[in-house]
Amino acid sequence: MDKWERKLGWMSFPGLLRYYALFHVMVFLLQFVNPQIGEVLDFDRQKIMEGELWRVFTFLFADSGFKGQGAFAMLFLFFMVMIAFMMSDALEGAWGVFRTSMFHFTAFAGLLAANFIYANPMPGSGFFVYSSAFFAFATLFPRHEFLMFLIIPVQVRWLAALWGGLLVVGALGQPLYLGYLLLAFANYILWAGIPALRGQARVLKAAGRKGKFTKAAGGDDEAFHRCAKCDRTEISDPDLDFRMSADGREYCEDHLAD
Repeated sequence: MDKWERKLGWMSFPGLLRYYALFHVMVFLLQFVNPQIGEVLDFDRQKIMEGELWRVFTFLFADSGFKGQGAFAMLFLFFMVMIAFMMSDALEGAWGVFRTSMFHFTAFAGLLAANFIYANPMPGSGFFVYSSAFFAFATLFPRHEFLMFLIIPVQVRWLAALWGGLLVVGALGQPLYLGYLLLAFANYILWAGIPALRGQARVLKAAGRKGKFTKAAGGDDEAFHRCAKCDRTEISDPDLDFRMSADGREYCEDHLAD
């Protein structure tokens, strides 16, 4: 990753998801004034081939399905922007600006490819950018809580599992769009999913070695998880969550973003 950053560091874009969300709000407000704007900005392969090249960028922000939604859509966008800002800061804190930027750029490229490949592009596909960021956030900070209906605390990992399940069930009804989802979430698979699985595999492998060592030593009270920053363990703090970072070291949830 350091080698990539030295070569492609110019692609680092601090707060990219923040700006993306703000552009969405701006486009929504324009559509609220003139509902036809969404149709001008949405993805249309034929019109792109005829020269309307702006659509390869603007489809990310356009959603003609929002027209006429009024106050409900505005409320939805408000909460979406607040959550997007929070996720943007958290991902950049955990990964750094460069890796987070590449994560989002991969999402843009995957959606563009999916819309070109499939005959009927999915309206509002730009919202998959938020979904992939949400899954990445849930992978890195699974115990973070959201207040459902402003009163019920729910850990983000359960919300991500529910949303992922709904996406899969929806795609099963249209098998052709399984490929669309794979492209739409390629950034999550490459930058968050696979690294998380590798980290978990290392943890399980280390657990096996520790188990053998503990059994041979005749003891079982030594901590398995230990934060490389503060030295806390699952014994000293049973409620603490530990994750493997990109540097191959294990950190508690309080220091993962350091």
